[in-house]
Amino acid sequence: MRSVHMAKVSFIGLGVMGYPMAGHLASEGHQVCVYNRSQAKAQTWVESFAGDFASTPREAAAGAEFIMTCVGNDADLRSVVLGPDGAFAGMAPGAVLIDHTSASATVARELAVLAAERELGFLDAPVSGGQAGAENGMLTVMVGGEPAIYQRALPVIESYAKMVSLMGPAGSGQLTKMVNQICVGGLLQGLSEALHFAQCAGLDAHAAMQVIRHGAAQSWQLEHRHASMLAGEFEHGFAVDLMRKDLAILLNEARGNGAQLPVTALVDQFYADLQAMGGGRWDTSSLLARLQSVK
Repeated sequence: MRSVHMAKVSFIGLGVMGYPMAGHLASEGHQVCVYNRSQAKAQTWVESFAGDFASTPREAAAGAEFIMTCVGNDADLRSVVLGPDGAFAGMAPGAVLIDHTSASATVARELAVLAAERELGFLDAPVSGGQAGAENGMLTVMVGGEPAIYQRALPVIESYAKMVSLMGPAGSGQLTKMVNQICVGGLLQGLSEALHFAQCAGLDAHAAMQVIRHGAAQSWQLEHRHASMLAGEFEHGFAVDLMRKDLAILLNEARGNGAQLPVTALVDQFYADLQAMGGGRWDTSSLLARLQSVK
């Protein structure tokens, strides 16, 4: 265990990512209060990790030095942060809200301004690494916000991260997560096409991957997903539905900043095809299943 200040923290949103992330905070020795829309899940978390659960985000945030949020989208984020029962209403001056939701840069900047008006800190801090990264405390965290606030929050974020980096002012974390998703989508489509081609050509696809993994084609996706993709196993946590949400955010951002993303737009439509096939809850490596279904 690292020698860090033990803080009173709250964690809002106990999904596949938030549940283990909050658990790492408790395991590090922080005093943790959790909130989840399903109170039963919050109670289960407390039974597993100790700590407390609250009936509203405001109650969870009361007296906490750091408040983490990890929810579904912009609307969900506003619902747990703003309003009379939101986290901001319960936070004392000087407290810091750290948002781990994959959301828009627009909402990050909006909340940063509102936080400053209340003498609160705010960091947009989306994560990469998937469910396994959250469970193993090995997430990559991309942060936007003020350097002084970042330095205060860094030891706490490191409870569940292997890599944390301040990318710039508010919104920069979300923009960096968009860069990440552009890469992930393109890599998975390329890997899917490579596996599909190998199968159609009569090659041993596993053997082909073992050869090319030592060359320029090597990637995390190739290393960790090719075997499960060939086995038709698409249950690794980050769902197609969630990827399409992220791609919609980044494609909208691209329309505003002039970035040209033709491959990303195409991959987004391929994920739409998977949704139409009933694969909305399959993980993002299921792009191979789409190619195998095309006659």
